[in-house]
Amino acid sequence: MSLLDVRGLRVSYEGVEAVKGLDFTLDAGEALALVGESGCGKSTTALALLRLLPANARLSGEVLFEGRDLLKLSPRQMREVQGNGLGMVFQEPLSSLNPVLTLGEQLTETLFTHTDLSRRQAWTRAEELFGLVQLPRPAAHLREYPQHLSGGQRQRVMIAMAIACEPRLLIADEPTTALDVCVQAQILQLLDRLRRELRMGLLLITHDLGVVRQQADRVIIMHDGQALEHRHSDELFLRPAHPYTQGLLNASLGRDHEQHYLDNRLAEMQITRRPGQPHDYQISSIHYPSGQAPRPATPGLAPLLKVDNLSLGYTERNVVRELSFSISERETVGLVGESGCGKSTLSKALLGLIPARQGQIAFAGRNIATLNPAEELAWRGQIQMIFQDPYAALNPRHSVATLLDRVQRLHGQADATLRRQARERILDAVGLARSSLERLPHQFSGGQRQRIGIARALIVNPKLVICDEPVSALDVSTQAQILNLLVELREAFDLSYLFISHDLSVVRYFSDRVLVMHEARIVEQATPHRLWQAPQHPYTQRLLAAIPGSQASIPASDSLSFAVAC
Repeated sequence: MSLLDVRGLRVSYEGVEAVKGLDFTLDAGEALALVGESGCGKSTTALALLRLLPANARLSGEVLFEGRDLLKLSPRQMREVQGNGLGMVFQEPLSSLNPVLTLGEQLTETLFTHTDLSRRQAWTRAEELFGLVQLPRPAAHLREYPQHLSGGQRQRVMIAMAIACEPRLLIADEPTTALDVCVQAQILQLLDRLRRELRMGLLLITHDLGVVRQQADRVIIMHDGQALEHRHSDELFLRPAHPYTQGLLNASLGRDHEQHYLDNRLAEMQITRRPGQPHDYQISSIHYPSGQAPRPATPGLAPLLKVDNLSLGYTERNVVRELSFSISERETVGLVGESGCGKSTLSKALLGLIPARQGQIAFAGRNIATLNPAEELAWRGQIQMIFQDPYAALNPRHSVATLLDRVQRLHGQADATLRRQARERILDAVGLARSSLERLPHQFSGGQRQRIGIARALIVNPKLVICDEPVSALDVSTQAQILNLLVELREAFDLSYLFISHDLSVVRYFSDRVLVMHEARIVEQATPHRLWQAPQHPYTQRLLAAIPGSQASIPASDSLSFAVAC
């Protein structure tokens, strides 16, 4: 008998089906991945298994866990199963942990609820769990608060809480999406080790195909609430049968891809549906005809941006130390490194939000620290930013027209008619209908919101755009569309980009040069091809080996030294 047997699961909200007759099984010690884009029903399926859906959700079918139908259990019976049989790791550890309770209080609360342990025994068990998930100071961390830990450490706490009562099934909902590549590798290794040691079934929910290829025994591809394909992982990646699966694989940038924006656009997938007909999936993989390919950056010209011996910091600590690099006109420079290495601090300095402690930043030949107020306003219009989270970056109470108009007026564009015409032109450029101007952010998809963010950055005609993780929150096919759009906009507006990302595969595709930051310094810079073929610095080698799906691997015995090195 399978550990979990799901038969004909359906979930609907007010008559609209989010999951449509899903069937699958999961055995003890097996890893099954649910893959698909936002809105396909992945997380709804996970919450349905745990009976955590809102009251207006309607469930039908069977969810047999160790032979018991979870959909027929009383709330009290379900709470017992949730604590001892099922565990869940949520996507956002910071929002899932209580900021006013210590980590020890939160973990022991789980133990008190589902076990008969005494207070002393619970704290001893909590310290053992923190050691099991490889937190460096288990006893000390028990007395700390969530905001004192890094993202990777908080995710380890969530895993410790999920396995506290040794569940037989662990559900992990996008457990590594917001994490750097090194931390991601550590978390994935940890989940795999716990699955094998505890003989847990693992239901892994993700849109990262590299993670799926590395971690899953079997894969279910979901779209519009349905399972389109259900196969063993190796078979699916070698011989994808469904057009939607083929489209996802074509649009995905894996570790060993050799694509570059100068050679071809990324594949895009268009999905249409005719009344009474199944979905129609169309995949476009476009190579540039002669004369239409993007123009490469021209080396040897005076740099648009030149950073020389720059040091930045807060209080007594330098977060960036002695950085020197340049960006030429129409050049894309990728910047990679783990959280805390100084990437975001550097971007703030380039925008003039924090002063330099040492060195200088020259833009178009002028040191930005010496500009007068009028020159500073003009300079600010020349450097703009595209933010990581398209949901949090837009004011939900303002229409698109207002969001763009406020930026225009801030930068001295006084004529209302000219401002309106500019807004219409920039929406044309980013591929949004002009009718979008009167709509609010919540009326758009994630990809459309990112297009609005791009439009806001370009509305004042900058020369340099800082892209801070602009596609990390997007699905695979949406990511491909946004990267293609950024390439087109670079050609149309003669832009230069500083492209910050923890996704090295994206950086490889999109960059002319790559800077690798480690411990507040740039430790290596090279073209993408050279960096991937012959990385020189040990930290760069570790980064490349950590990419999910990489042919390189990190031995289990090296996991602790790997965590320290990254």
